[in-house]
Amino acid sequence: MAGLNKDTPTPLSITLHQQSRVLEVGFSDGSEFRIPFELMRVYSPSAEVQGHGKGQEVLQTGKRGVDIVALEPVGNYAVQPTFSDGHSSGIFSWDYLYFLGSKQSELWADYDARLKAAGVERDAPMPEKGGSACGSH
Repeated sequence: MAGLNKDTPTPLSITLHQQSRVLEVGFSDGSEFRIPFELMRVYSPSAEVQGHGKGQEVLQTGKRGVDIVALEPVGNYAVQPTFSDGHSSGIFSWDYLYFLGSKQSELWADYDARLKAAGVERDAPMPEKGGSACGSH
C-alpha cells in the first residue's frame, strides 16, 4: 500500500476547510498543500474508484460539491475520509496525500482528458450502480 515509504514526509498539520472544501496538509519537508475534496474523491485510492487492476478505474463525475463529513486516522500512516456522497473506503496514506498535493495540476489535466475521452461532463451524475462482485464496496 502507498504510504509506507520511509522517505515520505509526514504531516505536521491536517486541517479540513469545509467552506472552501479543501484539506490543508503541512508536511515535515516544509511543503504545504491545499487539496480540494473533489480531487481527493475523484482520485480515491479505493477499489471502488481504482478498480482491482490497470484499466478497471471508474471515472468519477458529479463530485464538485462533495464534502468530507469525517476524517479518521489510520494507524500512523494514513487518514480515511468519509465523503458526503457516502464514499468511505479510501485510505489516504501520507505519500498519497503528498502525491495528490504535489501533482494537482497534472491530475486535474488528466481528469479533464478522461472526461473528454468518455464524452461526459464533470458535473454529470454518476450512473446508478448495479450489483458488484467486489466485497470492498
